[in-house]
Amino acid sequence: MSTTETAIASAEAHSAHNYHPLPVVVASADGAWMTDVEGRRYLDMLAGYSALNFGHGNRRLIEAAKAQLDRVTLTSRAFHHDRFADFCTQLAELCGMEMVLPMNTGAEAVETAVKTARKWGYQVKDIPDGMAKIIVAANNFHGRTTTIISFSTDQEARADFGPYTPGFEIVPYGDLTALRAAMTENTVAVLMEPIQGEAGVLVPPPGYLPGVRELTRERNVLFIADEIQSGLGRTGKTFACEHEGVVPDMYVLGKALGGGVVPVSAVVSSAEVLGVYRPGEHGSTFGGNPLACAVALEVIAMLRTGEFQQRATELGDHLHQELGLLVGGGAVEAVRGRGLWAGVDIVPSRGTGREISEKLMDRRVLVKDTHGSTIRIAPPLVISKEDLDWGLEQLREVLRG
Repeated sequence: MSTTETAIASAEAHSAHNYHPLPVVVASADGAWMTDVEGRRYLDMLAGYSALNFGHGNRRLIEAAKAQLDRVTLTSRAFHHDRFADFCTQLAELCGMEMVLPMNTGAEAVETAVKTARKWGYQVKDIPDGMAKIIVAANNFHGRTTTIISFSTDQEARADFGPYTPGFEIVPYGDLTALRAAMTENTVAVLMEPIQGEAGVLVPPPGYLPGVRELTRERNVLFIADEIQSGLGRTGKTFACEHEGVVPDMYVLGKALGGGVVPVSAVVSSAEVLGVYRPGEHGSTFGGNPLACAVALEVIAMLRTGEFQQRATELGDHLHQELGLLVGGGAVEAVRGRGLWAGVDIVPSRGTGREISEKLMDRRVLVKDTHGSTIRIAPPLVISKEDLDWGLEQLREVLRG
């Protein structure tokens, strides 16, 4: 067997089959390119589900991590460390908020947001104990913990994992009438992705997010924006909510916050909301650790220049223009997205999303399928226009076939 085949066979034998990766074994990566164990180079058009917004091996991020590795990597929150205050202060400023609660993974941050909203509801809104309700959108993806799958409509993520956590109401995404009808005096929060990534990069109809913001203000309900995939430059703005001029009560962040170097996530909100916590009520051994803070501080500094948001805007306009030309030609049904992020619906007779992804892999381009015949395109924001065009040409060749 080849080195690739041996590695895949070993993984299949000794790791749980909770993923179905494409049959490529990556050994190194730089910028928008990855190299496998056989020396073949692939254009990364997924960017770790937006965790790699700044590219593989970004020198600023690697140097920040290396410098911190020589100093201190973990203290736990039992003690202060000298990167923590700067991280919290600068992330709060980037978000236009006041306080930060750091965690590690996106799912942990969503769980934190759920706990925060409930506690705020009981302590600030005076909702009867155990009665707090959170409204979410159908086809959401916020993670795969037990609580989060309890409000998922994806049976692949949900089936056989019950009993499920109560306290959630699901409404159609983009439907303000349904959202209004679902609100009661016990509603504490509306939790939504400003763009639904896993669902196929679904952009809400114009005016929807401002409508959500208006409704939540009217009813004294928290608007929680899950910007784990959509945030930190991906759509051409620091946050996807900015496209609609919306500022939520709480941001849930992750993925690109760690620059593809370490897992970093955070809930960012006001002092009124995050101020409900007291010592011992929530925490994480690794959350806000020195290494994570050092890398995230560099991420924040990079975002402050606006360079990556501008690249996502300019290259994103080009991406969507080129993809739009494919619609109606018999191979592509629809294209959606913002910035350097697109969902491409393949005509089912031309193949499933998985089949198209495999054919692209054979042409040295890596993407990921979702929901049957949809592929997602989300290259690192550092990709060159020439490489982006080359990747798009490979897609056109696959679709011609």
